Amino acid sequence: MDLRTNMEQNRPSVSEGLNKARSVKAEAEIWTPQMLEALVNGVKGGKWFSLIDKVCRPSTLLRAWRKVYSNKGSAGVDRQSVEAFSHRADTYLKELSDSLAQGHYRPAAVKRVDIPKGKGQTRPLGIPTVKDRIVQTATLMVIEPIFEAMFLDVSYGFRPGRGAMDALAEVERLLEQGYTYVVDADLQAFFDSIPHAGLMARVEESISDGRLLELLQMWLNQDIMAEGRCWKPTGGTPQGAVISPLLANIYLHYLDKEMTDNGFKMVRYADDFVVMCKSEGEAKAAMFKVMAWVKDNNLCLSPEKTQMGNCLEIGQGFEFLGYHYERGYKFVRRKSLARMRERLRELTPRNSGQSLGMVIERLNRTLKGWYGYFKYAVTDTFKKLDMFVRRRLRAMLLKQNKRNGFGLSLSTHKRWPNSFFADKGLFTMLQARLEAIQSR
Repeated sequence: MDLRTNMEQNRPSVSEGLNKARSVKAEAEIWTPQMLEALVNGVKGGKWFSLIDKVCRPSTLLRAWRKVYSNKGSAGVDRQSVEAFSHRADTYLKELSDSLAQGHYRPAAVKRVDIPKGKGQTRPLGIPTVKDRIVQTATLMVIEPIFEAMFLDVSYGFRPGRGAMDALAEVERLLEQGYTYVVDADLQAFFDSIPHAGLMARVEESISDGRLLELLQMWLNQDIMAEGRCWKPTGGTPQGAVISPLLANIYLHYLDKEMTDNGFKMVRYADDFVVMCKSEGEAKAAMFKVMAWVKDNNLCLSPEKTQMGNCLEIGQGFEFLGYHYERGYKFVRRKSLARMRERLRELTPRNSGQSLGMVIERLNRTLKGWYGYFKYAVTDTFKKLDMFVRRRLRAMLLKQNKRNGFGLSLSTHKRWPNSFFADKGLFTMLQARLEAIQSR
């Protein structure tokens, strides 16, 4: 099947396509009505030309800068912060526009830092300079709609108007329909191992602007700098770079299509995905198809984290986006629960000199956000975490009263009962869950 035929088969109706294109966070000055119409009806040869002029346009860079400024973020290797850039933003943006238009733009190295991942593990994070983040954001605004028109509904990560809760809702819908045999696949070090040649080949199926393709290639080849060392990557795209999520979705779109064309039900959020089936035989076929595609596309599955089973059976559950599904229940994944407990410890140090009111105010922001995401988990989780929070607060109050203890004794509980913290405004997850159940 050629590219043109493939695009035609996956193309939405004109009205649906226009609505989808307008949902992308691209400004009207970039995506004009004529371009949106071409996005739906197709462009000559199935490829887009003349895009770099839209990236280097001052109005595009200004809008990109506003997005970067609102996201804040750390300084890159040049140590220029977002705040420092803002003092001379007009000058810097003019320089960026000129260098892009003249073909002189060259990205700086990406600063690499390791962020905690739990149990002593870390995850690498790439931090481009503010200038590079602006150019990447401008490029994203220009090219994202092209690929959004192509992407399938099975992918949810880093896409306009879609998110983790939508992916979880789809998993729940499929489970209710009897798709309980699940292939839970984990791509090993995906962002660090995306083959550059294969990725660019996929981009070039839709874009023929040589200057813009050169931009993308430069970002893939950016030097990585960490602890005084500098090296050039042979594969992958830095986690933390503005353009990386789109590039990842472009590469994995072909997995989406492979599985969908073969009749499998898949739900994917970035590199985290599950294939949901109605029988063991179907699940085995899905696993074989995933393994074959991964091998053919120069990626690797994690043997420890890739599994298949009937999630209604004990010991055959699966994990997806922080939840653990097993025996018809939704639990919070152990790692997610452990991270939350660690965060609560950080917010309630026994030697804190802050008032109880200030501590509770900070706690409530964390508790409400966490509950908002995990509110569909089994209620026992909330009961245990509420108890843990109150115990930590009692231990803190004991310390402030120059007494030792961990908040476990009956006398401490009587001195500061649950109602005491409720009166102080502490958010209680169990109570919120019970009220939500009763209001149905």
